[in-house]
Amino acid sequence: MGISDKIEAFINELMKEDSDEWTELRRNELASIFNCVPSQINYVISTRFSPERGYAVESRRGGGGYLRIRRIPHDADKQMIMQAIGNSIDFSNAKACILNLKKLNIIDDLTAHIMAAATSDNSLTVPQPHKDRLRASILKNMIAAI
Repeated sequence: MGISDKIEAFINELMKEDSDEWTELRRNELASIFNCVPSQINYVISTRFSPERGYAVESRRGGGGYLRIRRIPHDADKQMIMQAIGNSIDFSNAKACILNLKKLNIIDDLTAHIMAAATSDNSLTVPQPHKDRLRASILKNMIAAI
């Protein structure tokens, strides 16, 4: 298990234990626990706790800085994911959205595979940057339909 996986697992465990709506963390404290630089914590937060994956994050930098993370409530999941998609999305982030929908039991395995196939680079035969805009439009329409 890599350091990013360990940090993610630790944060997820804190979120389970924390009864508050937001779980508050300190970058420097986490970096000290995992013997890494604070930018490693930033990396984990931005890649593993993004809106596409169903999380809201507040951040304040500096000496008294903090990170606050919360799981987006289930009834707001689809809307938040659609907002996170925006007007353009690459395939990697589209897959993260799809996996999040599956994880939340909004879609099943078959639907996830179909959505991934429909939004893959192989399916979208237009040049960039049109490809990412088209992908966002298709993905948002599929999410609205489920």
